[in-house]
Amino acid sequence: MVNSDLDWLSAEKNAAPATRNNKLAAIRAFISYAAACRPEYISIASGLAAIGIQKNDRFAKVDYMSEEAVKALLAEPDTRMGIGVRDQFLMIFLYDTRARIQEVLDVKICDVKVDKTPTVTLHGKGKKTRIVPLMKDTVKHLQNYMKVFHPGKTWMSSEWLFYVERKGIRNAMCDDTARLRIRKYAASAREKCLDVPLNVHPHLWRHTRAMHLYQHGMDLALISQWLGHKQLETTLIYAHTDTEAKRKAITEAMASDPFLEAEPVNYTVSDEEIL
Repeated sequence: MVNSDLDWLSAEKNAAPATRNNKLAAIRAFISYAAACRPEYISIASGLAAIGIQKNDRFAKVDYMSEEAVKALLAEPDTRMGIGVRDQFLMIFLYDTRARIQEVLDVKICDVKVDKTPTVTLHGKGKKTRIVPLMKDTVKHLQNYMKVFHPGKTWMSSEWLFYVERKGIRNAMCDDTARLRIRKYAASAREKCLDVPLNVHPHLWRHTRAMHLYQHGMDLALISQWLGHKQLETTLIYAHTDTEAKRKAITEAMASDPFLEAEPVNYTVSDEEIL
């Protein structure tokens, strides 16, 4: 019955492997609890353990935006207004840091360093932290944002970098707010630039920045460190997806291949010599 339900979920609802696996894990957890209370359910728990999880395609296609689409999106917020300054900087920060949305929203002012080598400390999955550099243009936008949203605050402040204020109380911005704002700008930017995807979400900025760095020649090992991946294999999806990079590499290799212009050489091979 469980197998049938999981198959229906994949075939009829087009659920991703992660969704199917999460449902299986929930059922297993419940039956495991039931078996601890009632021994007669142990056999059912054993049967569920035999159901295999569905593996994800390691090299599934990665969605990302073109550089033209990024420029169009960043040009949408009206920076004459405070909310426009905030929204533009939020997208710039997402793009430059290659961070997950929750990592960005968890950043406090004291996590940012703007000395000779500007950096931000990100608090990622599994309570792991990593330090990523900030580009000069990003720092300029950051300083402008600080003047508007954190006037008089020092870099040692423990306030949230991105916040919403209600009834005079400041709380960290939630990811739903960030998604709605980005979706709003994407809709208007798409009218001016057809490269802007239909579904623009915060995590798309992470994939986009990683892909652009790869296309401009950055080593995958370094990209993997900046993205906070545990294994380099996770980062290989960008190499697998970027067919344009492959085409250029083949073209350059063919153009410089010394054997292409060389005269063919006739070889006489003797079976006796080989033996």
